[in-house]
Amino acid sequence: MVPQISSDKVSDIAINLIRGPLIRYTQEQAAFHGVEMTPGVDSGPLWDPGSHEWHSGFVELPMTNAGKLLLVPKSIVRREMTYNYDEYYRHYILAHLRQVELNANSALVELLKNGRRRVTAKALVEKYGQGKAMVVSETLRHPELLRQYRSDKTESGVRPLLTHGDLADQEGTPPPDWDRLLLAVRDVPMGAAGASSYEKAIEALLTALFYPSLTHPDVQFEIHDGRKRVDIKYTNTDQAGFFWWLGQHYPAPHVFVECKNYRGEVGNPELDQLAGRFSPTRGRIGLLVCRHFDDKELFIRRCRDTALDDRGFIIPLDDDDLGELVSAVSETVPSSSAHCLLRERFERLVV
Repeated sequence: MVPQISSDKVSDIAINLIRGPLIRYTQEQAAFHGVEMTPGVDSGPLWDPGSHEWHSGFVELPMTNAGKLLLVPKSIVRREMTYNYDEYYRHYILAHLRQVELNANSALVELLKNGRRRVTAKALVEKYGQGKAMVVSETLRHPELLRQYRSDKTESGVRPLLTHGDLADQEGTPPPDWDRLLLAVRDVPMGAAGASSYEKAIEALLTALFYPSLTHPDVQFEIHDGRKRVDIKYTNTDQAGFFWWLGQHYPAPHVFVECKNYRGEVGNPELDQLAGRFSPTRGRIGLLVCRHFDDKELFIRRCRDTALDDRGFIIPLDDDDLGELVSAVSETVPSSSAHCLLRERFERLVV
């Protein structure tokens, strides 16, 4: 309701406030993807939430022909703000004024042939006006309208994350190349020498495959002061699909992934390793990804034993399973279609 303030300026304000975290995010992503960094770049204004003061400094950032590059996680990008002036004006302010006119049976009320009474939005605008000053005035007279709007927004939840298709349409970029991502995994030679390449290929595939349900991949995530590590940790941001359902019934704020680029069989030691990374606060859901199983049914039963022993829920996936997940996403638009295999396999752990 503030004059001259809209989504563009709110976006600028938000970027200023979170510039410090965005710089750290950019540095992490640049290090992971091997992007060249330039030292001694002016950071711009940085907000310190502890001291409530602004400061600045010199940092390492990627540089382009247009200047320094600051990356933003796509999971926090939205096309529109949650709170919208026009929405509040039309569906709360005008709706209230319409009811006032109907109750008073004023001159604005029109009687239709079917006997229904109406007051048009045009008539309300002509009588009461529009614009932010008008909205502020009516809100001060009827603060319950703003309270109801905020309450409705809270109940409806946050806006859904932009999908791959949304981002591609918005930026004019191609969607993920699923075949290339899968081929990158399968092209890694089996064995210890390819472990790092396999982990990177798995991260690239799963990050694309499970977005926007799982976001913020953290590679080589440390726990217990660095005494233990997890190959990949994802944040569970699902709002409707399989991972959302998991979060409603099991500790699943994060989903952990262990990557095993073995030539031989994956067995109980690998299961126990991943189960040892779980906790009630970190989460108790994990994916164990490997090249193949000599006996997949036997390994699924071992995962079920782990679940029944209350040591967490581990879903095993091999190269063939990854191919099935990619096929599911390629054939239909919603990424949730890739969750069918995960749901079926999870049910075998608990049912």
